[in-house]
Amino acid sequence: MNPKALQHIFVAVLALLIAACGGGSGGGDTDPGPGPIGGIDRGGIAAQGTITGFGSIIVNGTTFDTSQAQIVYDGEVVAESRLRVGQIVTVIGTTGESGNSADTVTFDDSVEGPIDSIDLAAEQIVVLGQTVIIDGATIFDDDIPGSALDGLNVGDVIEVSGFTDANGNIIASRIEIDDDGGEFEITGTVSAADNVAMTFTINALTIDYSGATLEDFNAAMPADGDIVEAKGTQFGANGELLATTVERKGDFDDDFDEDDEIEIEGFITRFVSATDFDVAGIPVTTDANTQYEGGTSADLTLDVRVEVEGNFDANGVLVAREVDFEDEGSVRIDALVDEVDAAAGTVTVLGIAVQIDSQTSMEDNSDADLRVFTINDINSGDWLEVRGSEIAPGTLLATQVERDDADDESRIRGIATDVADPSFRILGLDIDTDANTEFDGTDSATFFATAAGQLVQADGNLNGDRFLATQVEFEDDD
Repeated sequence: MNPKALQHIFVAVLALLIAACGGGSGGGDTDPGPGPIGGIDRGGIAAQGTITGFGSIIVNGTTFDTSQAQIVYDGEVVAESRLRVGQIVTVIGTTGESGNSADTVTFDDSVEGPIDSIDLAAEQIVVLGQTVIIDGATIFDDDIPGSALDGLNVGDVIEVSGFTDANGNIIASRIEIDDDGGEFEITGTVSAADNVAMTFTINALTIDYSGATLEDFNAAMPADGDIVEAKGTQFGANGELLATTVERKGDFDDDFDEDDEIEIEGFITRFVSATDFDVAGIPVTTDANTQYEGGTSADLTLDVRVEVEGNFDANGVLVAREVDFEDEGSVRIDALVDEVDAAAGTVTVLGIAVQIDSQTSMEDNSDADLRVFTINDINSGDWLEVRGSEIAPGTLLATQVERDDADDESRIRGIATDVADPSFRILGLDIDTDANTEFDGTDSATFFATAAGQLVQADGNLNGDRFLATQVEFEDDD
C-alpha cells in the first residue's frame, strides 16, 4: 500500500482514537501528506501511542527518524521541539531494513479548557465536563508548581493528553498549563442531540452549535453516535460551550494493505472475548499466533492498558501479532543516583537497581534541560524521580524517569514487607521509624498492625544503609 492510502486510513483511525481519548483530531484543514519513500524495501507503518523520548522520536518504544517529517500540533505545522514526553501522537511513515521513517507526526490534546473541579484525594479533575484521572504514568509539565496535581487550581486552563477507559474517563498521560489564550477543544461521541435547540452533549458537557460552522456533515446535522470535535472560546449562561466550529470525524477507510505495520496503545474500551475487543475504540482480534508479553489472553478485560501490534484485515479489524500488557507502575523512588551502568541499562538509587529500557519515558527537568535525554546522560549525584514496577526482589523496571532539581528529602513507595515495629522494608530497603516519624492518616500502632502487604510511602533520608522516615503513609495503588 502506498503511504497516502495508509495516511487516509490512519486519519480515520486517529479520529476514533482521539474520540476515545476525548481530544481533538488535529487534522482540521491541514493535509500534510506523506513524505518520500526511502526505497523499494520499505512498507507502510502507523503507530499511535505515548512519546517516551526523542532522538528522533520514540513512540511505544519504537524509534522513528523525523528528519523529513511534518509535525502537526493541534492542526498547525510546528517544529518537532514543540512535542513533549508523555504526549500521545500518531505517526504515519515507512519501515524497512534501514529503520523507521516518519512522514507525519500528529498531536492533538484530549481536552483543552478550564478546570471545573479538583479532587486531590481521588486524584481526579474535571475539565470541560470530562473526568481526568491521574495515575502513576501521568507527567506534569514543570511549569506547574511542584509538577504535581496540587500545583493546579480551579479555573486554570490546561491541556491534557491521555487515553480513556471504558467509562469515558480520560487517563492523563501529560498535563500542561495552556497560557496561549486560544480556543477550548473537546472531541467525543455525540449524545442527546437536539437539532431544534441545536445542542448536544459530550459526557457532562453541553455544546451549543447554533452559531458554529459545521464541517464535514454533508448538509446533515450532528446526530447521536457521531464523533465530533467542538471548539469555542465562551460559555453560555448554563455553562454550555458556545461552539464556533463543530467538525464531524470520519469512519474507517478500507483502503489498506495487510502488509502495513500498525501499533496501537490504549485501554480496552470494549470487551466481548479475547478474540473480540476494542483498544481505544479500535476493533482488535487475536488468534493462535498472537504472542503475549506481561500477561496472557486470560488477562484481557475492560480497562486493561495494552499495546497491540499487527495488521488490519479486510474488515478493518486489527489482527494482533503481539499484545503487551502495560503497567504504569505503583512503585516510586525520588532520590540521588548512587551509580550508573549504562551498558547494563541500570542506575542504582537508594541502593536499589533501576532498569531502564526502550519503553521507559525519559524527561530532563533539571537545569541542563536536555531534550534528548538517555541513560548515558545520567550521572552519580543526579536527582531522579522514578516510577515503575518491581520485577525481582530489589529490582525496579522503570516506566518513567525524570531528572530534576534535588529535594530536601528522598521518597520511596512500594509494598511493605518484613513489618516489625519500628521497622519495615520496601524493595528490600530497611525503613526505620522513631519518635519523630509522622504517621499520616493513622498512628504507629495501627500502621504496624496493618502495613504488611500494603502500598506504603516513606519520606526521609538514608542513615547509613538504612532509611530513616520522617513521614509514613498508606497509598492507593494508582
